[in-house]
Amino acid sequence: MSLTFHWFLPTNGDSRHVVGGGHGTPATAFGRNRPPTVAYLSQIARAAEDLGFVGVLTPTGAWCEDAWLTTAMVSQHTERLKFLVAFRPGFVSPTLAAQMASTFQRQTGGRLLLNVVTGGESHEQRAYGDFLDKDARYRRTGEFLQIVRDLWEGKTVDLSGEHLQVEDARLARVPDPVPEVYFGGSSPIAGEIAARHVDVYLTWGEPPAQVAEKIAWVRGLAAKEGRTVRFGIRLHVITRDTAEQAWTEAHKLLDGFDPDTVKSVQAGLARSESEGQRRMLALHGGNREDLEIHPNLWAGIGLVRGGAGTALVGSHDEVAERIKEYHALGIDEFVLSGYPHLEEAYWFGEGVLPRLAAQGLWQHPFASTSTPAAQVPFTS
Repeated sequence: MSLTFHWFLPTNGDSRHVVGGGHGTPATAFGRNRPPTVAYLSQIARAAEDLGFVGVLTPTGAWCEDAWLTTAMVSQHTERLKFLVAFRPGFVSPTLAAQMASTFQRQTGGRLLLNVVTGGESHEQRAYGDFLDKDARYRRTGEFLQIVRDLWEGKTVDLSGEHLQVEDARLARVPDPVPEVYFGGSSPIAGEIAARHVDVYLTWGEPPAQVAEKIAWVRGLAAKEGRTVRFGIRLHVITRDTAEQAWTEAHKLLDGFDPDTVKSVQAGLARSESEGQRRMLALHGGNREDLEIHPNLWAGIGLVRGGAGTALVGSHDEVAERIKEYHALGIDEFVLSGYPHLEEAYWFGEGVLPRLAAQGLWQHPFASTSTPAAQVPFTS
């Protein structure tokens, strides 16, 4: 089975520095270096498509541009690239969301993937009019996905749940293909929802031993539901021709972290209700020292950014080895990013992907219609 790689659309802005934001913290000033215009985001998307990334993830929240609108516009500047659209079930009715997804599929030729974000910060949810607590939000997500999946199957849906109620709901046209659902969460109830409803469970980039525990946990829950779930991981990357060059880039990013900004961001993230965010914070403890928490796994990004806070750092060969290490645990999909996102897409696409291709672990998904540099087998 060929590994699947996705890239990231920085709809909160891009820079040669780390752009913060997420989990209740605002995007940092560096996000204004390269504003998230449709023109710039389309440039990243086209590069990702040519290099062999299957899709691009877009975030959701008050700190970035709206994912649905942005990807709808960027999709018109690409041909095959899929869009992993992050959205929050509490902000839109399930029937409307099912209809939006169906429309997106028809207008893009089936290029929608859905990343369901339940929402880990009550104060941010309340700004959008959502006053449920965290566990209730997850229960609502379960009802939401049940309704949406039934509608996508062409069913007429009547449901009177704890949080959602629909009557005689149906779609005039069902999506073809049905979008795959991606989902992440580290709390017990998140695992239950994943086991019942999702196609791909996403974890942030924790050390392999912790990732292995998560995979076993979700796999076991899914088995009890009579289902199987695929697994993906969300990481940043800094990959260069040599390890020394890569770590120089990482240290350059670290040197750009203003101490007051780190202090402010860490204080904000410490208030997070997200179990995943708590696990991210525990990897570095707010410290600038000892940030390599596993060979080639660097926790520095999490000092100034919420959510995914670790990066694979090293030579192209070393990064390829770490990917193989995660793959051996059961990870088949990698959702990657790097600063700035345009240049780092090329570093990874031209440096790491050919090495994985030469080992039979990856092939260009658009090989029949495109012959980018990343498709050429690497030899040395």
